[in-house]
Amino acid sequence: MNRREFMKLAAGSLLLGNQSLSALCREVTWVMPEEGDRHQQTWMAFVANDYIWSSAQIPVVKQNLVLIASTIAKYEPVSVLVNPEDYTEATALFGDLNRHPYPITLIEFSIDDLWLRDTGATFVKGSDGKKYGIDFNFNGWGNKQTHEYDAKVANFITQQSGAITKSSLLVLEGGCFEIDGYGTAILTKSCVLNANRNPDTTQAMVEAELNDLLGIKKVIWLEGIKDKDITDGHTDFYARFTQKGRVLVSRDNYQDSYDYAVTRQNIETLKNATDAEGNKLNISIIDTPDIINETFGVDSFAAGYIGYYVCNNAIIMQGFGDPTADEQAKAILQQEFPKHIIEQIRIDGIASGGGSIHCATQQEPNISSDASVSNNLDIHLPSADYNDNKIWVDLKYSGVDDKKEHIWKLKNYGLIKE
Repeated sequence: MNRREFMKLAAGSLLLGNQSLSALCREVTWVMPEEGDRHQQTWMAFVANDYIWSSAQIPVVKQNLVLIASTIAKYEPVSVLVNPEDYTEATALFGDLNRHPYPITLIEFSIDDLWLRDTGATFVKGSDGKKYGIDFNFNGWGNKQTHEYDAKVANFITQQSGAITKSSLLVLEGGCFEIDGYGTAILTKSCVLNANRNPDTTQAMVEAELNDLLGIKKVIWLEGIKDKDITDGHTDFYARFTQKGRVLVSRDNYQDSYDYAVTRQNIETLKNATDAEGNKLNISIIDTPDIINETFGVDSFAAGYIGYYVCNNAIIMQGFGDPTADEQAKAILQQEFPKHIIEQIRIDGIASGGGSIHCATQQEPNISSDASVSNNLDIHLPSADYNDNKIWVDLKYSGVDDKKEHIWKLKNYGLIKE
């Protein structure tokens, strides 16, 4: 969609009956919960098709997927999409689906590839208390890969979860944006503003759409890099929020790598950036490993510790067989997430295809249909002042460490007003 079509769609939709589009939009606003918020479950895919992966990679990749799902199932339920032709193999590899503290569920659905971070629904909460799944129009990372089935994944997962499908004007993947849960996002220009996804789309147009759909008030733009990997430089390979105001940034020390310069540029950009509230960010650096498994080649190997996944009470991160770097990275993540268990696992088959644990997972946040938006808050709606579709609420705190932050979240969920 070009700029003219984008603006024409917006202008042409201004009147719907007797209500304007802007008025309808004010009826419901949306906010994306941060990955560390409580999950209902994790979504994954069990697939390694021979038109994408080599015959040597396929069995290892599938074993890696089972390992990731089994590790996450120690902390929360996991639902796994499985190609119909792979279902028998999946049941054999997964074994007893209820042998973990939380169940693993296999769901038959035709898929091209395993990267549910990019193809799956992005879940958001509406101010009406309902769960929505955003379909960001996956197009195979700019039509670089077959995606006939993957283009349907977001809508299917949304339906399976009982959420409401919400469409977007943009072509995005879940790995191209990183949010802090308080209105700040990090994106790369090389991916999001690429003509292979969003031709003639400006930064301002992207920011407006993400404000509407995810509740983003401030975007920090990294330059990224085009045409070096299939994603054109996804954010989740470079930088991750660990908490409000804190960002973990990857640094590649291999001077022959194109990411040597890219990661240093990212560090400088983020050091000088501010969040949605105007505060400077606290930056921590995590170095990539020097030693990797070269069994399947090195050209596409994603060697970095940024691709961890935050699930309920645990961080699932990668190890690469570099004892020093693996240990240092685990210690850094434990420092960033002191209340979480750190699970470090090897998934070299998946890494050889250019991805990480984060790339292979997609969280479904615990969004209930009532007013509750935090496990730490007990909220009730009094006989109310329903002024401008906003609701006054009484808050009873139980173990809330930061009252200001919880009130901020409630405002962004549309449950309280100034």
